[in-house]
Amino acid sequence: MTLDSGQRQRLLELGRESIERGLAERRLAPWSDPGIDPALSVERASFTTLKIQGMLRGCCGTLYATRSVAADVWHNAWASAFSDPRFPPLARAEYPGVDLQISVLSPLEPVPVDSERELLATLRPHTDGLVLELDATRATFLPAVWEQLPEPQLFVGHLKQKAGWSPGFWSSRIRAYRYTTESFGAGG
Repeated sequence: MTLDSGQRQRLLELGRESIERGLAERRLAPWSDPGIDPALSVERASFTTLKIQGMLRGCCGTLYATRSVAADVWHNAWASAFSDPRFPPLARAEYPGVDLQISVLSPLEPVPVDSERELLATLRPHTDGLVLELDATRATFLPAVWEQLPEPQLFVGHLKQKAGWSPGFWSSRIRAYRYTTESFGAGG
C-alpha cells in the first residue's frame, strides 16, 4: 500500500485533530469519519511519533492491523501525546512545537533464525523495523531508529535492552519479525 500525498496529508490532519480534541476534552475522542477515503479504510498498523525540537516527545503504535489505518492513526496520535508512559501528558503550551510523524507498517514477516549472528546477517539496515519476542515480552524499533543506531549489532543490542534483556542475551526461543514502513511528516 502506497499512500498518495493527499492521503498522507489526511492522516496527518487526523493525528493533529485527535491531539487537539485530547487537549480540549481531556480524553480520547471517539473515532468517526464516515466520508474517509477508501484507501484509509484499509486495516493497517501504524505508529505515531511526536518530536519537539528534534527530541522524542511520545511514540505509540500497533504492530498488528485491527482497524482502519485512519482509526489507528487517530488512536495512536492521542496515545503518543497523552499516554506514552515515558512522558507526562502533552501540555497545551507544547503543542505548537510538535512535529508529528506517521509510520504505516507492512504486515510482520517472521525471520526464522537460530542465533543472533543469523539475525544480524539477515537484517536490512535502514529498511527493516524489528520485533523481538520472548514469552510475554516484546519490543520493537521502527526503521527510523537506524539513523541513531546504524550498525546491526547496536540496533539489536539496544532493542534487547528495550525489552529488558542484557545486550549480550540470546535465547533459541526468541522470535524475530521484520516489517517496513511508509513514513511521513508535515514536510511530506
